[in-house]
Amino acid sequence: MTDLGELQHAIAYSLHGLDAAQTQLRPVKRKGRWSIQQIVEHLLLTYSSTEATIAARLEKHRPTKSKPRMLQRFSQYTVIRLGYFPRGRKAPAMVTPPAEIAAPRSGDELAHAVREQLLRLHELCNEAEKEFGAVRCASHHVLGPLSIAGWRRFHLIHGEHHARQILAIRKAHGV
Repeated sequence: MTDLGELQHAIAYSLHGLDAAQTQLRPVKRKGRWSIQQIVEHLLLTYSSTEATIAARLEKHRPTKSKPRMLQRFSQYTVIRLGYFPRGRKAPAMVTPPAEIAAPRSGDELAHAVREQLLRLHELCNEAEKEFGAVRCASHHVLGPLSIAGWRRFHLIHGEHHARQILAIRKAHGV
């Protein structure tokens, strides 16, 4: 199973059986945190942002020329190699979900949206791998330039981090 396939499974598992009201649940002890649906909306925004970043490199027919700085190398090692995603980081504005959800969706609807978005991202990643190989081809705003394998691994680690948050919210509310 690919990293993105594994990710899709982890998120679908965390959302399984939730109705639209339950996806609006938030952490009990941590006020002001995102609801389950907002977490998923955040993930969807990160996937579309990555698609745009990789698509821009494909359009130029060349990988980024950027080299990772020392802090970026450390961050890449921590997240991509060790699989540790730091807690408490504030999401950039471009991937922050709206404060108010206009249309609550069930866990199955959210899982379907994730599956569709990850399929598109997977296809784009395959295209980029054919074009660029294993080189660092596109830059992440914090981690710096990543290979396609690095992008896939980043999304797996990031998504698993949020899937654990969803499971913790479910447990706290007994759903």
